[in-house]
This record gives sequence, structure tokens and C-alpha cells, in this order.
Amino acid sequence: MIIRETYLKKIRKFIDEEEIKVITGLRRSGKTYFLKQIINELKENGVNDSNIIYLPLESAKYDKIKTHEDLNKFIFNETQNIKGKIYLFFDEIQLIKDWQKSINAYRIDLDADIYITGSNSEILSGELATLLSGRYIKIEMFPFSFNEILEYHKKNGQITANDEIKIFNKYMKYGGLPRTLNFNEEEKIDYLTDIFSTIVLKDIISRNNIRDVVLLERLIKFIIVNTGEIFSVNSIRNFLKHEGISVSTNTISNYLKQIEDAYIIIKSKREEIKTKKILTTNEKYYCIDPGFYEIQTGFNKSRGKILENIVFLELLRRNYKITIGNIDGLEVDFVCQKPNKTIYVQVSESILDETTRNREFRSLEKINDNYLKYVLTLDNWDYSKNGIIHMNIIDFLKDTNI
Repeated sequence: MIIRETYLKKIRKFIDEEEIKVITGLRRSGKTYFLKQIINELKENGVNDSNIIYLPLESAKYDKIKTHEDLNKFIFNETQNIKGKIYLFFDEIQLIKDWQKSINAYRIDLDADIYITGSNSEILSGELATLLSGRYIKIEMFPFSFNEILEYHKKNGQITANDEIKIFNKYMKYGGLPRTLNFNEEEKIDYLTDIFSTIVLKDIISRNNIRDVVLLERLIKFIIVNTGEIFSVNSIRNFLKHEGISVSTNTISNYLKQIEDAYIIIKSKREEIKTKKILTTNEKYYCIDPGFYEIQTGFNKSRGKILENIVFLELLRRNYKITIGNIDGLEVDFVCQKPNKTIYVQVSESILDETTRNREFRSLEKINDNYLKYVLTLDNWDYSKNGIIHMNIIDFLKDTNI
């Protein structure tokens, strides 16, 4: 498997520190392998196997551990004779009822370095989470990036520029869930479909006691098919009403939050660029992985939407806070900010057509600051002008300094 160096860099500075390391992300995005990579590094640095306790809580081996009391009994029994620092790894911790109580206790009662994973962004919400307030660091893990997929293919030998294009086209279609790299095309679709169904069933329907499954599935499909489109809860309600489904805006909002918590979709708010005001209506949603877009859209696909989605995910991986920009009624796809750095990004499949080219540049030309501005396309011609950088999307994805 690929070493997730981007995430390892984030977590290394906290190894042996008191903060609890919380790793969240989509099911099958690589959290389990990441824990094993941390364990391997610990062993390489001289930590004894006996000081490392790893619990994959989805395993039948740990079926009897249901509550935090069960977990306490197991952990205190396993650690009673261990000398020196103990390294505790809990994979899919949300399966244990009131798990926060136990994790907080281990932080106090044991000389322990603690790592946990979960497949829901809300594992650190609620009253119990206050026990861990200020005592944890959180890392969100995504499926493989394009660069990680390139690294996987490079292990089998050098690849050419044409190879990169072919790999990128497959990435657009099948996404970056690690296991898909081992399958043929038919198997990839079956795997993606199975994973998607599991997430919907376990992380949304069962977790939230969803009753109207048909509404949930219809809403998920609508959001994914309309990836990158601006809409409000009211516009979704009107669409569903037109489809013969009557539902309140409150129900739609709750379902959207539950879908987002399960890491199927990611929301991005809109920002008025001149005033820096965050707009509270008409948001955008993006899909966590291009493969999910593939299985939900069938023949109704938009390469432009897929490309915009891929760039959005890459910007998140690079730790940008992202909003959708608005300036004088024109849209800027992404306003990207992190400490001491801001960039603006437009995404289009192609700007060979002059009308399209002028449209993509127009909104960026209205921004009167000196931050870098990019137009990203699949074109190989360079149309950079007026300080705005035109760049091929593959080149952008490979350039991790942006």
C-alpha cells in the first residue's frame, strides 16, 4: 500500500504527546492502513510490540465489547503488566457506546498515547465530547489523491505523460478509494456500489434511525448528480415536490447534515469577495470521491463537474478553507485561504473557445488584490493573461506547492 506521508507528517509531531489523535473519514478511505503505518513507525523507532494494543472494533473478535464498561475491562486487563508508555489504537471507535468516557479515563489513568478512528464526522459532537475538549487533534482522511495514485503506479516502473493522462481519466471515473486500484473496471463499479450502500445503510439509516429511506436515497442522488451546483434547501424542496415528494425544509436540512456527517458529500458556503461576508443561502455540495459520482449519475455525466469536484478535494487535502466567491454577480469557483496564503481558482474543462475563455477570466479580473489567481483546464495551450495563471489540471494536481 501507499505510505500516506501527507497525513503522517501531520501526526508525527503529536506522537508521544498528551493529545488524543482522532482520525476521521469515509469508510474504506485508508484509516485502518494509516493506523498500521503509525504502528510500523513506532516499531521502527524501538517501541516493543507488547506496548502496542490495536483494536479493530469491526472485527468479530471484539463483538463482546459493546459499551465503555466492556472496553475498560478489556483495556485495564491487557495493560496491567505493561511497563513504560502504552500505545492504544482503536479503529472505528464509534461502535462503542459512550466511548468518550473510556478514552478520557485512559488519558488520566494510564501512561498512554491514544489513537482513534471513526467513519462519521460527528464522533466528537454531543455532551460526552466535552470530556475531550481541547485534548485532541483531529485529522480528516480522504481517499487517495491523484498524486498518491501516481505513486502507486510508479512502483511498477516509470510512467510517461500519456500514462498520466490515462491514469487521470480512470481517476475521474473511479475515484481514489484504495481498494479500487486492485480491481478491473467491472469489479471497481461493484466495489464502489457495495461501499456506497454500506455507508448509506450503516452510517446514515441505522445510525440516525431513518424511516423514509426512499426520500434519503432520492436526496443523495439529487445532491451528487448536481455536484457543484448552487441551490438552497427551498429549491431542493421544490424539486422534490415536482417529483411528487412532499417534505419539510427541516427534514431536508436534517438529512443533508446526516449525509454530510457520513462523508458522502462536503458543503461549501458562498462568500461576497469584496466585503468578505459569508452568505447564508444557496450553498454548493461536492462528492467525497469521483467514484460515487460515477455510480450515481449513469450516462448523465458532466466532465466539468467532475473536474471541479476533483480540484475542490485537492484543495481540501492541501488544508485550504474554501468558499465559493461572488463578485459583482459573477462567480469565482473557489476562494482558498489558509494562514498567510490566499488563492482564487476557476475550473473549466476547456477554454479553447474565446467566449468561454473570457467568461472564466472575467470574475478573476474583477478582484483587486495581489493574491494568485488560477484558471485550471484540461487544455495544453497556455492562455495566461493579466497576471492570471492558466494551468493544466494534471499539472496543478502534481504541483503540491500551490
